[in-house]
Amino acid sequence: MDRAIAVVGAPSSLGIRPYDDGVARYLDRAPGVLRQRGIISRLRAFDLGDVPPPAYRDFVRPPGRARNEQEVLAYSRSLADRVASATADGQFALILGGDCSIVLGCLLGARRSGRGAVGLAYLDAHADFATPSESRTGSVASMGLALALGRGDTPLAHMAGRAALVDPRHVALIGRRDVADPWYGHAALASSAILDLPDTELMTQRFEELAALSLQRVASDDVRGFWIQLDADLLNPAIMPAVDSPEPGGPLAGELISLMTPLVQHPRALGLSVTVYDPALDPERACARQLINLLEQIVTTPQAPT
Repeated sequence: MDRAIAVVGAPSSLGIRPYDDGVARYLDRAPGVLRQRGIISRLRAFDLGDVPPPAYRDFVRPPGRARNEQEVLAYSRSLADRVASATADGQFALILGGDCSIVLGCLLGARRSGRGAVGLAYLDAHADFATPSESRTGSVASMGLALALGRGDTPLAHMAGRAALVDPRHVALIGRRDVADPWYGHAALASSAILDLPDTELMTQRFEELAALSLQRVASDDVRGFWIQLDADLLNPAIMPAVDSPEPGGPLAGELISLMTPLVQHPRALGLSVTVYDPALDPERACARQLINLLEQIVTTPQAPT
């Protein structure tokens, strides 16, 4: 990549349910662990620091709404300010989460810096298309894509005012393998204009071709740029077990590099958020090393001409 890379930490667990013992998940520790392992120097990036989140409140799911709704709302707005700064003057932003509710703040910030509509490449083992009434856990992390598209009776679905944060015609959902979990909003997803490329597509098509297909949507002439959201559970749990809800299957390291490199290195890519890596499930830090190795290859290795 021939652009400056600005790193921002988004150490928030607000959008995900607590552990079974009631303690808030340690996803908030992920940015610090990745920095300790040298991610800034490995990516030849500069560090804009962390955006600290409010305190976790809804250890018990509130009836009829998302967990920590007001806290996620406030945090998304604060994060948007930092993302707008990180994407200024052509810089590429790398946002280290945290849970995947941070995509809302990332999109809001990207819209500000792009001064218009943006696209979204959403790489996740789950559709994340539930509403607060559909979600089994009340976690915003299970609703991130739905809220970005304006689904749900919640202020989180209206962060950009009347318009949604992103238009479904400019969205590619890549790699979900949650077919047995219809509570992720599958019925609404099937009737939407989103380009849905589930894991079955990853198994039957070349990864470079899927990336090109996705770019036709997320980097169309109708948008000012696009955002990339990578949930670590997209990776095969054989190499990335330190996630909240692992699903069998999924791409291995080399396959993910082939899929993501054309997206990240595209000149209209505004930034990338990486989420749901849990250091508490990675005592030897093997998964942290895996993530940093992947990001180094995806972000810093020049893309071969096609």
